[in-house]
Amino acid sequence: MLQRLKTDFRLSIITLLGVSAFLGVTPFAVMRFLQGNLLAGLVDTAILLTIGSALVYAWVTGDTRRSGLVVASTACGGAVVVGILVGEPGLFWLYPALVTTFFLVNPRVAVVLNVASVVALMVHGGAFRSDIQMWSFSATAFVVSACAYVFAHRNRDQRQRLEHLATVDPLTGIKNRRSMDQELDLAVANSERTGLPYAVVLLDIDHFKKINDEHGHGVGDNVLIDLVALLQQSTRKSDQLFRYGGEEFVLLLPGVDGVSLKAVMSNLQQILRKYLKHPGGTVTVSFGVALLEHGEGVDSWLARADAALYEAKDTGRDQFVFADGHSSPELVTATT
Repeated sequence: MLQRLKTDFRLSIITLLGVSAFLGVTPFAVMRFLQGNLLAGLVDTAILLTIGSALVYAWVTGDTRRSGLVVASTACGGAVVVGILVGEPGLFWLYPALVTTFFLVNPRVAVVLNVASVVALMVHGGAFRSDIQMWSFSATAFVVSACAYVFAHRNRDQRQRLEHLATVDPLTGIKNRRSMDQELDLAVANSERTGLPYAVVLLDIDHFKKINDEHGHGVGDNVLIDLVALLQQSTRKSDQLFRYGGEEFVLLLPGVDGVSLKAVMSNLQQILRKYLKHPGGTVTVSFGVALLEHGEGVDSWLARADAALYEAKDTGRDQFVFADGHSSPELVTATT
């Protein structure tokens, strides 16, 4: 539960607003029922039920976009109705709604909701004692909205940059191991649900340490970048490439069976042999390949591919080996 709140910003805002609404609105709803203001009490109750339902929906389905829109619309609409019904005291409820809209929905929708809420109160006019109070309220409401927009915009940019740093390898620009773990979990779940086959390929550059030692780390970095470029050019858009660590990479291939997978691996091997080079000559790559088995978990899947990669390295390099023990001897070349 806490982990979801830490990783899903919009869910945390929906949860915070839901809890705040329950703690802040409930006493007023009770008070209005006790005072005989039935309509205002029913409005408060409807607000609580709608926000509560959206909160439960967000937690159960993970759909924070729709639930965020419901919560933002309910908060703004409810604040307007309360302001109209109870007058000046109800106006204060609009301020927190004006701020939170920018964290619950996209900026354009938030602007529309905020402007519509303020204009609706101004058009009705019954909540204000004078024109001066009405224009003062509208001016402060727009200032609050502008400040909330700037803060939310900067906060969103910072979150995106942090997410990029946390999930993307800075050298090659592809996803890192953290992203890989998430995508493999999704692949396993999708395979169990739909029966779609998946393959994972672990690949390791042969004698990469020697390249770094003899030609420098700058050359080694260029080899990594070139490898990624060649793999991206030679795979489908649905395939995903990750940097596993150092000179090791993981390729996730959805929708491939054993026969098509051997053709894919043969093609990749030939392309890398032909185009992947460094100042000292050709660079070769070893591959470990594993098809996802029914009921298998990510750890077992990766472990089988890793064992196949070790076999490829131990038996001559520059080859691909399947986790079921079937290698490609006709494609094996001498160790470089």
